[in-house]
Amino acid sequence: MNQLKSIAVFCGSSEGNAPYIIAQAEQLGVTLAKENISLVYGAAKIGIMGKVAQASLDNNGIVIGVIPEFLKLKEVVHLGLHELITTKNMHERKLKMHELSDGFITLPGGFGTLEELFEIITWAQLGLHQKPIGLLNCDGFYNELIGMLETMVSNGFLKMDNLELLIVDRDIDSLLDKMKSFKPKAVPKWLKVERT
Repeated sequence: MNQLKSIAVFCGSSEGNAPYIIAQAEQLGVTLAKENISLVYGAAKIGIMGKVAQASLDNNGIVIGVIPEFLKLKEVVHLGLHELITTKNMHERKLKMHELSDGFITLPGGFGTLEELFEIITWAQLGLHQKPIGLLNCDGFYNELIGMLETMVSNGFLKMDNLELLIVDRDIDSLLDKMKSFKPKAVPKWLKVERT
């Protein structure tokens, strides 16, 4: 079983327009707090990011924010966090979130959310880490993306072993259970983090 003491959550800096996504984000924050899992996230007070963080804080969860200096105003930094880490740029932010986390969960979001998900899963594919990567498929939000990934496999652009690095579920508790029991494949570590 994987010890998940902290999880980085990738999600939108916008709230979107679907109440069920907001509800799932808040429920994730509550669940992490109740499981004594620290939340590591992008430090914003707004959007889905803010909903997860506030729900965790409201339930006595530990919340750590990581944000690049240039985004502090744009994303409206949450000032009630246990720790706020400022980085020089986006890449340093992702490295710090990776360093602080035992696993990753992606909620709905836009380009930035997908970029974070695909970078962290690419690092896993390359053997840079063996941490579980979860995709919370809120009410089928990511169905088309999952279909595209399966098309990549069927066309020979993605190995099934690598697709299986992504743990998908619609239910928070079930997703966390899968992440806790995730067994990483043996991958030769021929890259170093500083080469990413």
